[in-house]
Amino acid sequence: MTSEVPLRNSLLFRLLVTSVLISLVSIGATAWLTVRGTTVAIEQERGQVLADDATIQEQLEGFAATHRDWDGVERTVLDLSRSTGRTIILTTRARRVIAASQRSAAQRLPLNESAVIDPLHLAPSKDQGVGETEQASRIDPRAVGPYRLPAEERAKLRRVARDEAKCIYDQTRIRPYVVEEASGRPALRTATNPVDFIPVCATKLLLVPTPTEATALAELAGLVRDCAERNHVRLPDPLTITVDFRVEGDDSAEGSAAVDDCVEEGRREQLAAYVAPAALLFVTSPPRTATAAFDLSPAGTLRILATTGLVLAATIAVTAVIAIRLVRPLRALTNAARAPSGRHLRIPVTAKDETGYLAAALNDLSERRERTDEQRRVMVSDIAHELRTPLTNIRGWLDAAQDGLAEPDSALLASLQEEAGLLQHIVDDLQVLAAADAGTLRLRPQELDLRELIEQTIGAHRATAHAGGVETAVHAPDGLLIHADPVRLRQVLGNLLSNAIRHTPPDGRVTLSARRVAGAVAIEVKDTGSGIREEDLPRVFDRFWRAEQSRSRRTGGSGLGLSIVRQLVRAHGGDVSVVSRPHVETVFLVRLPC
Repeated sequence: MTSEVPLRNSLLFRLLVTSVLISLVSIGATAWLTVRGTTVAIEQERGQVLADDATIQEQLEGFAATHRDWDGVERTVLDLSRSTGRTIILTTRARRVIAASQRSAAQRLPLNESAVIDPLHLAPSKDQGVGETEQASRIDPRAVGPYRLPAEERAKLRRVARDEAKCIYDQTRIRPYVVEEASGRPALRTATNPVDFIPVCATKLLLVPTPTEATALAELAGLVRDCAERNHVRLPDPLTITVDFRVEGDDSAEGSAAVDDCVEEGRREQLAAYVAPAALLFVTSPPRTATAAFDLSPAGTLRILATTGLVLAATIAVTAVIAIRLVRPLRALTNAARAPSGRHLRIPVTAKDETGYLAAALNDLSERRERTDEQRRVMVSDIAHELRTPLTNIRGWLDAAQDGLAEPDSALLASLQEEAGLLQHIVDDLQVLAAADAGTLRLRPQELDLRELIEQTIGAHRATAHAGGVETAVHAPDGLLIHADPVRLRQVLGNLLSNAIRHTPPDGRVTLSARRVAGAVAIEVKDTGSGIREEDLPRVFDRFWRAEQSRSRRTGGSGLGLSIVRQLVRAHGGDVSVVSRPHVETVFLVRLPC
């Protein structure tokens, strides 16, 4: 009888609900990420624009500082425009175009310039602190004009700089490095600051002007005197200007500032002929179509809702298809599970997902059920066969006595008693195995002297061994104590001994030994009988199994003895194993915890 699963509990409904929730969360997350990403992108773009503007201004100022005019600046403007994506226009102060990255843009200049390119009047740096703007030189350090050193003077100063650097390192263990300024004059620097010359290394050759610098400094001194005369500034006498454009001998703060202003003004007059004239820089972004990130008008909102609905519909449709594909094999699994008992319905495994694994597991379970049923049928058949033999003998002798074919004498009674004993033995063995399988086998463990128990067991079998011409021996130390059930342990040793004696030919030997091993006691039953073939060893402990199936039940036993041994040993928490070399020896090893 089939029953419909309520809609709220169906896998399809739960998958649909899950997909809707996931879609809503994903849409909301996507919207948030889009807004956030747009904001970050705008901030990054603004930062990149500022960096590009600074790069454009710095490179054009460098061009102006190293050229007497703007000839050849077109290539620099085009390169900067390509690398930054900006429109660059350079004009004179009268707004006459010098160079432009786009000629069309030059025809419509913005109202205000982006910057003034003048290497002699740099804009104050934003990194300068309060009070530093007036002291710092606003002349581009790349504007060197007449101070540019020829090759021979550069080489001479580099040698001096290397010698002084080595001297400083030897004296202070501070390793300076040599840098070359725009004029070609070398200077010593450490990782952060210029190097202070120590007295030992103060050759002062790096501070002495070269002939080229001396000529330029003399010209500068004249320009400084003219400035001082115009502005009534008192100059030191004599006027000495160093290679770093400082005036020696000027100690007063007020006078020093006025002298520095004259030096700055004189430098501008001196360098004016070596740099390009001041120009106006216009930097704009190329025209582009503005795209709104979000349109929250009624029409835009409707489009967003429509897109969201399409996403939801597509998600639901895909989920429905996937759910149907998932439910179909589940229904096949349900039908297989409801198949009539004893019928093996194999489920086709069509996927390698959880459903496929479940189908494979059910197929395996079904196969194991069939094997178990087959083993049960075989076991029942074996039990019936084992019980039928003594019952048939008993009934046959009783019928013969009733018909007068046999005398009910002591021999007949002894035979009947023997058959009844065999029947009782089989029933007792089956009862032990059933209790072990059901977990109801009860043990009564106590402290035992293992050697004494072994002596008792082998004594009970010595007559049987002597009758078969089999020698028995015991090897066990005195005082070997073990905690076990004496009745069950004696049953284990008795089954192993009877099995060994039965399979040992005359003049053979059966040895029962015991010894203590790490954390356990090992008991060995060794015989020199026919042995067991290697392919038969895994089946030795199976129920009703015999190495020689043709052997009679009376001489070969019931086939339950070794199965009982394994169950009783496991009930004690131990294990049993067997090794055999056919026609040489067979050893059963029992390990029991101390």
